[in-house]
Amino acid sequence: MSGLDMELASGIAAYEAKEFARARQLLEPLAERGDPQAQYRLAIMAQVGLGMVKNCASAVKWMQAAAAQGFALAQHGLGFMYLQGECTKTDAVEAAKWFALAAAQGLAGSQATLAEMYEKGAGVERNAAEAAKWRALAEKETGASPPTS
Repeated sequence: MSGLDMELASGIAAYEAKEFARARQLLEPLAERGDPQAQYRLAIMAQVGLGMVKNCASAVKWMQAAAAQGFALAQHGLGFMYLQGECTKTDAVEAAKWFALAAAQGLAGSQATLAEMYEKGAGVERNAAEAAKWRALAEKETGASPPTS
């Protein structure tokens, strides 16, 4: 394992142990060097105020940086930020864009959310076939059975 891999593993371990000040100390230099896993975790910490004062600008900056690199969890997170207006303006169209990117990578939560958006016509045109497609993919990813009537 390289030095950077060890630093990332240590930062993630601190994050998961809820040692957020230590996690920030370890992850911030990695995030600044472009590591999407570090960026994603810093975004969550800034969004919620874990180990730091809640900072929406930082949360959006890091979430967008990780999402732009194709990190599915960050794409999902950014989708929810836009869907719920958390640290951003509410923008269902932008939310759908990020959920679609994460869904295409197989993230079941994004697939299910996208299905619901197609069912309701939120941020996308209402489309029962697209909703059914994404719902089926989400159920396949999670191993869930479709509801019976």
